[in-house]
Amino acid sequence: MDFLQYFTRHIVAPAWAAWEGSPYLRHLRRLKRTQYDPPETIVSRQLQSVREIVSHAYETVPYYRRLFDECGMQPNEVRSFDDFRRIPLLTKQAIREAGDTLLSNHYPKAALHGKKTSGSTGVPLHIWVDDAAMQFKRGCTLRSDEWSGWRFGRRVAKVWGNPEYRKFGWRGRLRNVLLDRSVYLDTLCMDEAALNEFAGQLRRSPPSLLFGHAHSLYLFAQFVASRRINEIRPDGIIATAMVLHDWQRRAIEDVFACKVTNRYGCEEVSLIASECEVHNGLHVNADGVFVEILANHRPAPAGEPGTIVVTDLVNRAMPLIRYKVGDVAAAATRLCPCGRGLPLLERLEGRESDYVTTEFGELVSGISLTENFALHVPGVAQMQIVQEAITQFRFRIVAGSEFGPASHDRLRSLVRERFGPNTRYEVEFVAEIPQEPSGKYRFCISHVPAAI
Repeated sequence: MDFLQYFTRHIVAPAWAAWEGSPYLRHLRRLKRTQYDPPETIVSRQLQSVREIVSHAYETVPYYRRLFDECGMQPNEVRSFDDFRRIPLLTKQAIREAGDTLLSNHYPKAALHGKKTSGSTGVPLHIWVDDAAMQFKRGCTLRSDEWSGWRFGRRVAKVWGNPEYRKFGWRGRLRNVLLDRSVYLDTLCMDEAALNEFAGQLRRSPPSLLFGHAHSLYLFAQFVASRRINEIRPDGIIATAMVLHDWQRRAIEDVFACKVTNRYGCEEVSLIASECEVHNGLHVNADGVFVEILANHRPAPAGEPGTIVVTDLVNRAMPLIRYKVGDVAAAATRLCPCGRGLPLLERLEGRESDYVTTEFGELVSGISLTENFALHVPGVAQMQIVQEAITQFRFRIVAGSEFGPASHDRLRSLVRERFGPNTRYEVEFVAEIPQEPSGKYRFCISHVPAAI
């Protein structure tokens, strides 16, 4: 442990936590112990947390009082997870319509932390979080950060949009320098000058952790490789905020000679799941959330894809109970060789709107589809597939030097083979795949609702 890491970890962090009155370091110490509890202990603890948040929501949140009364349910009837699944799902639209009726009357709104999600529809969600929940979530995130190989107190480089510390003036900047020890590449401004400056910073002061949007990390890795920069060798890399494709993982790992840790979360509930050092599935953040994987409103068989439904176990200011995130994953029943008792997600499949529906009624994972097409069509540097109707597609292609007539022939053959002879498509050549307002990238977008 170098002096600056020791100074940050043992002097700055405790002093700053005391100044803020934050218990996140205590949470972190406890969470690092309990992650190795037996699975049955963790499940029992989750059921207790589920029952507590349901009872709290019924007693203090108008939305849930009305919902339970309409369903003829009482909180004391929730004795098992099967009982819990009787509660209707909470959708994004329901959150928008409910407004402040989703807030607990135990918390003054002025004391809450506000969050706003951009959302793929362009209509934001407003989420409110109490301070106790914020500090607990902070401990959960730091625990999973250390699974990557990074250790608390070491330098961090972030490839991320709209750095959080800028919102808090001098205090935020001071914290970023002394406590977080972070440098940023803003993903909303990733031109050559910004990439070059960021790479120069990392060469002068190598980070222990490289953190960011999966595709943005991939773009930075491409830039580093093109400039033959070999000095950036982090201890850990965390890719989050969008699906990490296998080809992206391989490219990033090759450039930085470091394993990539895949992480999954959303703005509404924060961390949901993360890979550990074994990189064989994602551990659910079972202390903070309860996760269900559902197919047709029933638990999906292990290994089979289903829609992700999350219950936030710690945010009492605005309880999100059985919230349908809009993403797809597959659950695992096996245990991880790392020894942690936390449940596993086998893999992430992307958003529900990343699934393509064929005219034969088949559902095709957009991740697999995009990778397959990009791999087999010569000269494709990047590709985005947009399904506009059941038999209508648009292929946005960043073409490499090898793209030519044979590429068009292969694309035509793949479309016919995969979607049938009635499918029509257009090719749109673009300089780059467009970002969403959040700075994220999507490689498959379907405007046809998927029945998952």
